[in-house]
Amino acid sequence: MKSFQWLYQQVVEHHADRDVEALLPAPLTADQLAAVADDRLLSDLCRRVFRAGLKHSLVDARWPAFEVAFWGFDPHKVALMSDEQLERLMQNDKLIRHFGKLKSVRANALMVTELAARHGSFARFLAHWPVDDITGLWLLLKKQGAQLGGNSGPYFLRMVGKDTFLLTDDVVAALVAQGIVDKRPTAQRDLRLVQQAFNQWQQESGRPLCQISRLLSMTVGW
Repeated sequence: MKSFQWLYQQVVEHHADRDVEALLPAPLTADQLAAVADDRLLSDLCRRVFRAGLKHSLVDARWPAFEVAFWGFDPHKVALMSDEQLERLMQNDKLIRHFGKLKSVRANALMVTELAARHGSFARFLAHWPVDDITGLWLLLKKQGAQLGGNSGPYFLRMVGKDTFLLTDDVVAALVAQGIVDKRPTAQRDLRLVQQAFNQWQQESGRPLCQISRLLSMTVGW
């Protein structure tokens, strides 16, 4: 496994005509994320679920109608929705009428309310989860939420400003090239190896995971 300095130098040399630093994302601070209202986090979480497999612009264009249909994504109200209420939404042609995803809104609202009850708010729970175990947060979202497996959980976290790396095709290719894994990591053992590698690069660089992730992708995605 190469050092962070080697990775950074590779990116700078191959992107000499670009301002590399300007291409890097920045996460919210823990205080900034903790201040976000839970209804906004639930809205983004559900929007990410609906974006999976669809054009993002299509989902985003219809999202105002979702905001109305789900009471502004108030977690407590949505968690109490009945099956009959969800079924009636299938008649609303302003929505994306995918019943499995519509049901996931209620399931994810329930997760949000349960975590908020234990941690003060869902936002505080996310904000204070340690980034040196971000794959553990991915797993929790997958197990306790609905339709948050694969890349949906990590992409949701990136959307709301929680520091995380992403397993894009380029990042996976770079991880394989570095000998950290030999294929896309899905098993917990492989995810731990990836987490350990990112933790080491973070210790070396002092940079957030999201920036290391982007730089890593740029070592192969010329």
